[in-house]
Amino acid sequence: MADWENLKSFAALARSGTLSAAARLLAVEHATIARRIAALEQELGLRLVDRRGRQLLLTAAGKRVASLVGPMDAQAQAIERTASGERAEVSGEVTISATPVLAATMLAEPIVDLRRSHPRLTIRVLAETRYSSLNQREADIAVRFSRPIEGDLTASKVGAVTFHLYGSRAYLETTSASDWTFIGYDEVLEGAAQQAALRRVAGDKPLALRSSTLELQVALVHAGGGVAALPDFIAAGDPVLARARREKIAQREVWLVFHTDLKRSAPVRTVATCLRDFLRAKLAT
Repeated sequence: MADWENLKSFAALARSGTLSAAARLLAVEHATIARRIAALEQELGLRLVDRRGRQLLLTAAGKRVASLVGPMDAQAQAIERTASGERAEVSGEVTISATPVLAATMLAEPIVDLRRSHPRLTIRVLAETRYSSLNQREADIAVRFSRPIEGDLTASKVGAVTFHLYGSRAYLETTSASDWTFIGYDEVLEGAAQQAALRRVAGDKPLALRSSTLELQVALVHAGGGVAALPDFIAAGDPVLARARREKIAQREVWLVFHTDLKRSAPVRTVATCLRDFLRAKLAT
C-alpha cells in the first residue's frame, strides 16, 4: 500500500503545478516533496511525473492517479477541519489572512486584546495580496475585499471601505488637474476596483508611478509625486493629504470568512467573533 504522506505530496503537486507551490501548501521543503513523489513512483512501479528541466508534467498514469488521490486528499482535510472544530479549548494556533494594509491598520488592536484574554492562543497573520485558500487550510480566517463564491465557507460582511483621489496639499495647490501624475498599483492588483476607477479618472494618461503596496503609494503621494486612489481610513486623517476630488471614486466591501467546518472550533470561533465585532465598529466610523 502506498504511503499516505507520499500520496498527499503528489496530490499537492497535482493541485498546485510546481514543487515549490506544493511545498508551501504542506509547509515543507520542496526537496521533501520531490523525495516523496519519487518514493511513491517506486511504491507503485509507475512513472507519475515527466521531468523536463525545471518543468514537471504529469504523465498519463500520473493524471489517472491524481484523479483518484484528489478526492482522498479533500476528505482527509475535511477530517482535519472537523477534528479542529470539536476542540473546545481556546488555545493553539489560528492563522489569519488579510491584505497588508488591513492587517497593519485594522488587526493589531483586536489581536493584542485576544492574546491578553487567551494567553494560550497563538495568532499568525499572513499579510499578503493574494487570497490564501481556506479549503486547503492555508489560513483559518480571511479578511477580504470581496465575498467568496466558491467553497463551503461562512462569510460575514463587516463593512465597506471608500476610496477618494488624494494628493499632498502642496502638490494640489501648485499643480493643475491637467498636469497631475497618477500613482497606482502594478500588474499584481490591476483588476482591483480602485485601480480601475483610477484609470477611468486618468483617461489617456499612464499610471506613471506604480507600486505593489499601498504603503509605498502613500509615501509617493506624501513626497509630492502625484495623486492616488487611497482608502479614507488611511488618508482622511492625514494632515499632509487632501482630496483631489470631492466625490468618491470607488467603494469595496470587507468580508470576514472562515471554513464552515471550523464553526465549532473554539479558537477559530473566538478569533472570528472578536475580529468581526471590532471591524464592524471600526469601519462604521
